[in-house]
Amino acid sequence: MSTISTHVLDTARGRPAEGLALRLERRDGEDWVGIGGGVTDNDGRVRTLVDASAGLSVGIYRMSFETGAWFQAQRLEGFYPIVQVVFEIMSPDAHFHVPLLLSPFGYSTYRGS
Repeated sequence: MSTISTHVLDTARGRPAEGLALRLERRDGEDWVGIGGGVTDNDGRVRTLVDASAGLSVGIYRMSFETGAWFQAQRLEGFYPIVQVVFEIMSPDAHFHVPLLLSPFGYSTYRGS
């Protein structure tokens, strides 16, 4: 069964980014359609962003992390108010894990396992 998950790590403080909201969208022509989302748990994870019964399809997806609100809640100044990660799913039966390594003035991402 296909799923998408994420893990956000606060690399500046060396711990999970708890309480960070994000949304997941799928591209439909020129539009983006919301298909899921969540808030990171105490381990910085959202284990399932979409209902497993809905499944995934081949296509382009976008995760939007609400980093500005999270930085503000942490009483930190951040440069990126929203981090968007756009990726393409070619094999919809796989599991997709998209981690975000976050600091106030930089971020990186990769396809995890």
